[in-house]
Amino acid sequence: MTTTLYLIRHAEHDLLGQTLCGRMEGVGLGETGRAQAGRLASRLAALGVARVFSSPVQRAVETAAPLAQALNLPVEVAPELDELDFGCWTGRRFEELAEDPAWRVWNSDRGRARPPSGETMLEAQARASTWLHRLIREPGPQPCAAVSHGDLIKALVAHVLGLPLHFHDRLEISPASVTTMVGGDWGLKIHNLNEVVA
Repeated sequence: MTTTLYLIRHAEHDLLGQTLCGRMEGVGLGETGRAQAGRLASRLAALGVARVFSSPVQRAVETAAPLAQALNLPVEVAPELDELDFGCWTGRRFEELAEDPAWRVWNSDRGRARPPSGETMLEAQARASTWLHRLIREPGPQPCAAVSHGDLIKALVAHVLGLPLHFHDRLEISPASVTTMVGGDWGLKIHNLNEVVA
């Protein structure tokens, strides 16, 4: 038996590209993001999605909600899909972070570097990949959709493809994009990467 997972990066919010929001509270979707979430819901509902998972972060839950509503399904919050914990960097503007040497180290060595008081990308990859393998090993209704975050999706793609995390910047995961993974007792593979719904 195979399991199909549509892995979705949350839709746009108004601080995108300006502030490292991380796990900040109160960051919901903007007008563009709500429209993106509606288009995602239309497309994925037509594919027969049977379960909808989400990171606990507000912008992810708001992206998952229209799809769950269209299918009359609950949004199943999965802490393993949470945004990376950026620790002391949470809420800081990117232009400010660019002056921090530790930020430059983080972006050049994601496999080992740690944000101050935060978690490494390797730790985030471990929690998310454990969830992914459990989903594949114990299949329920499927296909499944799961809304998460750009860096976490990159970490899962790197895991499936066997890539080191320092190659993270070679992967593009756009807001409201869909990355499709298929798994079974033979393993996991990527079917589509960073598919943006027009």
